[in-house]
Amino acid sequence: MQINAYAAMAAKQSLAQFAYDPDNLGPWDIEVAITHCGICHSDIHLIDNDWQNSIYPLVPGHEIVGTVTQLGAQVTHLQKGDRVGIGWQRSSCMSCEWCVKGEENMCLQNETTCNGHFGGFAKVIRADGRFAFKIPVNLASENAAPLLCGGATVYSPLRLYDVKPSMRVGVIGIGGLGHLAVQFAGAFGCEVTAFSSSPDKEAEARSFGAHHFVAGSDRGALEKCVRSLDFIISTVYADLDWGAYIKMLRPHGRLCFVGAAASPITFHVFQILLTQASLSGSVIGGRPAIAEMLEFAARRNIVAKTEAVPMDQVNGAIAKVRQGKARYRMVLVNQ
Repeated sequence: MQINAYAAMAAKQSLAQFAYDPDNLGPWDIEVAITHCGICHSDIHLIDNDWQNSIYPLVPGHEIVGTVTQLGAQVTHLQKGDRVGIGWQRSSCMSCEWCVKGEENMCLQNETTCNGHFGGFAKVIRADGRFAFKIPVNLASENAAPLLCGGATVYSPLRLYDVKPSMRVGVIGIGGLGHLAVQFAGAFGCEVTAFSSSPDKEAEARSFGAHHFVAGSDRGALEKCVRSLDFIISTVYADLDWGAYIKMLRPHGRLCFVGAAASPITFHVFQILLTQASLSGSVIGGRPAIAEMLEFAARRNIVAKTEAVPMDQVNGAIAKVRQGKARYRMVLVNQ
């Protein structure tokens, strides 16, 4: 059996039709007929080899939803016909201290779904079933797909750093990640301030649950935010005046990066001494965090705002993401 997919054959190239022979189904593996796959900005980074680790031919896609069609002999938590999601991580050693803690994303032997393996811009995928998650029944596949990476990426630090309902949270960037971060923080009971370089996003940011909106170009508005926030999550890839955002932190506040800023970040350590502030990063989450995120999203009606297009229009959809025109997640659909 060959699997039909779309692959980049070299850095920065458009995707082309591609077929490959899958590995044999291992004891913990499952085969999934893909119905939906979100386009994450990380897919663009992989296509372009921005991180200097891309392996070609490269089939992107790690926000996958589909139906289980085959099961390895050791898979007992899933059945044929189950609707499941597969995210950024496809496997880990399952035995190191981090895996035992349920933080498989910290495992030194973790493997990604779509680099070194063929991802979700395809008809079918085979992957470790232990990293597949049942999708709650009241989450539509189109809206659930971006939660597998985008949702996990913004939910995990809220839990990891113990964000509480009494806190004031800032979200930098109202895009594919940011519009989900606003929803999750609001569902946690927090007072949420949205920061965006696009003033025209104010109405939508408020519709996602933001209590306040600040245009990133408004220096006066930024200055009014000094010492006003307990937790700031940055979802952007752009270079910003990070010192201005550090000044917004209240004592013991935290600025957490989930978007990889384009350039090295510099700041004077004195900026965090007086308030005992912290800077940190976060990436996806372990299996317990992702399963919890999906259940929480289903309970609180948190969904990605999406635009669905047929899988064979993948290059047009990627172009829209590159141009910053996606509002807010492009999702590919197998028809």
